[in-house]
Amino acid sequence: MAEHKSNIRLSIVIISWNSLSSLRPCLKSIGGLLDRTDTELIWVDNGSSDGAASYVAEHYPDTHTVLLPENRGVAAARNEGLRRARGEKILFLDDDTEASAEAIDTMTRYMDEHPQAGIVACALRNAQGELQNSFKPYPGLGVKITNILRSKLGLPQTKTVLPDKPVEPCYVIGACQLLRHEMVERIGELDQAIFYGPEDADYCIRARRAGYRVVYLPQVSIMHHWRRITSRSLSSATSRRHIAGLLHFWRTHRRIF
Repeated sequence: MAEHKSNIRLSIVIISWNSLSSLRPCLKSIGGLLDRTDTELIWVDNGSSDGAASYVAEHYPDTHTVLLPENRGVAAARNEGLRRARGEKILFLDDDTEASAEAIDTMTRYMDEHPQAGIVACALRNAQGELQNSFKPYPGLGVKITNILRSKLGLPQTKTVLPDKPVEPCYVIGACQLLRHEMVERIGELDQAIFYGPEDADYCIRARRAGYRVVYLPQVSIMHHWRRITSRSLSSATSRRHIAGLLHFWRTHRRIF
């Protein structure tokens, strides 16, 4: 992991895989943050072939770019960012989000004011302003079966209710996670055995076991377009990797439900 330098307060880590159409508005949305001298952007590309590397080099030349030769998964790519991050805080941000300085500044202030907060997230909404379920319970087998059945039967998902104050769920999804650098140094990197899936849940659980709080702030939000990565077909390659990640996660934490 990069040496922690106090002049960088925030490292923003974004990973991509053939998603330039999403990456453009994402980077534009944080342009004001990137103008700050105490903020750095680390962009990790998972072997894309869509011209994203040329776009970032031309429009965001100060970016710390990591070009991987192939898609190594979410955890592996984010770990590349963690190793280079110099900020007091590290923000994981999916490239299908559009963030705001207000939301990110609110998250960083909360972390400054609460020393035990190791991971902080804000609300996520889609382009229509609808709240997404991004603060979640343990991803057990029952939860997963219910989600699959709802999807297969075309049933609506359970409506997410916005809490009226900060809450501490089992985990917050990795689309937007603010990490305390000190915590990262203590608990280590994400579990690369999970290609895509519950790497975010695993990291939040490890943070709590180390004595840190995982906090969801409902008072601010960012936009999350939520590109579906896993196929609806359970036999697809990505779905198989997702299932393998879940099995590894359950074995690691010795808990299925």
